[in-house]
Amino acid sequence: MKDFRNYSLTQHNTFGISAGCSRFIEFSTVAEAKETVKNLKQTDMPLLIIGGGSNLLLTKDFQGTVLHSAIKGISTTFIDGGVLVRVASGEVWDDTVAYCVQNGWYGMENLSHIPGEVGATAVQNIGAYGTEVKDIIYKVEAIEIATGKSCFFTNEECEYSYRQSRFKKDWKDKYIITHVTYRLSTIFNSHLEYGNIRKELDKEGIEHPTAMQLRNAIIKIREDKLPDPKIEGNAGSFFMNPVVSMEKFNELLAEYPEMPHYEVDEDHEKIPAGWMIDQCGWKGKSLGRAGVHSKQALVLVNKGGATGNDIVCLCDHIRKDVQDKFGIDIHPEVNII
Repeated sequence: MKDFRNYSLTQHNTFGISAGCSRFIEFSTVAEAKETVKNLKQTDMPLLIIGGGSNLLLTKDFQGTVLHSAIKGISTTFIDGGVLVRVASGEVWDDTVAYCVQNGWYGMENLSHIPGEVGATAVQNIGAYGTEVKDIIYKVEAIEIATGKSCFFTNEECEYSYRQSRFKKDWKDKYIITHVTYRLSTIFNSHLEYGNIRKELDKEGIEHPTAMQLRNAIIKIREDKLPDPKIEGNAGSFFMNPVVSMEKFNELLAEYPEMPHYEVDEDHEKIPAGWMIDQCGWKGKSLGRAGVHSKQALVLVNKGGATGNDIVCLCDHIRKDVQDKFGIDIHPEVNII
């Protein structure tokens, strides 16, 4: 177990923001996690639980204790028609996707190349290309911070919705996730209708892709439009795509007939926030040391030496312009501290 005082978090956030914390604890086993919460004192508060830092924006030093899981391991249980894959929270998410696809366990491939660690998937309900991780989460194991007791939650108990879960709301900072179990299929059913998937496959002359070919296509799409955080700090998609009523959608569609959109249900449509930001003229533009990526307007970047507040300032300007033009308030997906 690692336990440091006055610790730098620069290497623990993909924006590359220079900030620190009063105390940093990293545990490698469930037993160490239980020992950690048992020994926490009031002077260690507040707590910040992080994964890979790919959904985190630090605006200042954190005056409290940062907890990070380095628990590793993957195990499987075969069931009728599929497999339960139990993954430790400290495993890298995309390594897990690769491992499952290579072994013929399907359901994760559309979520390829999303940065971060496994524990965060159960908190954030990550999603991409028409798939959300809630579609495959079977069970979440955790430690209750107040008592140090092990517990688990079913998919239904986590109350997943678009980029939301109870871990982000009433369970925030109450549990340390130690393992996530995913229910996958041994039969591959491709989902190709979202984004540029078919276009990318057509380039390769692939009509009926294997799971690995689909994964590779999605990796190629993401690499083409998303910046490498090692070169240009970022947290991937900064904003959530807004879900609007059919009344609001029809009003906008009449004015912008070329507007992309995706059906949520019979009463709601999802409109890409990146498209609206682009329409406001922000793609490729900067505000000081913070900027909007030139290939994907949904991504805010650290142009070099930006502070967290520089990114927040840019975020606020973009939100105002989108609100003024479309009458929609877009919300950050990133956890701003």
